[in-house]
Amino acid sequence: MGIAICSLKFEAARSGQQKITYDHDGYHLVRFPYGVGEESYDPWKMHDPANGGGSAAKYPDARAGLIYPSHDGWGTLSALVFWEPDAGAHEYRARFVRDPLSGSTGYDSTATTDSAPTEGGQFRSYTWQMFVHPGTPVGLKIAARGAGGALVRTPLALAELKLAIQTDVITPRS
Repeated sequence: MGIAICSLKFEAARSGQQKITYDHDGYHLVRFPYGVGEESYDPWKMHDPANGGGSAAKYPDARAGLIYPSHDGWGTLSALVFWEPDAGAHEYRARFVRDPLSGSTGYDSTATTDSAPTEGGQFRSYTWQMFVHPGTPVGLKIAARGAGGALVRTPLALAELKLAIQTDVITPRS
């Protein structure tokens, strides 16, 4: 059984604060630095700055939030998000999105999750499985909402996004 893996990590302490900007859908596409870092792993070049455009992207461009699957297959997406403390946030949201920049097959969100803040730290992990394809990038989008649903720019302390693709999916014969 073959598995192709891409594992990305953003850490504010190493990369600086990530400016939270909300897109048309009310979510921020989490960006990840390029290159293999402390816990990043990308031998199949799924997070290559040359993917998805004529010129190489630079962190923190929006394309730095994309993983381009290297193979067709069954993908397991995993994410970890640590939010900075923010007394104004009443809800934390996350979703996985196929083609979040609408550059190929069109924006398609899935596995949207929301949760209320806890008394401790705001640490969340997410998992979803779906078919993935090389021409359709995937990304992690997040949002923090305050009173009345207003978007707040609560910074991230840490975020990780991982894609594991099982490449030998068996399909039944007709």
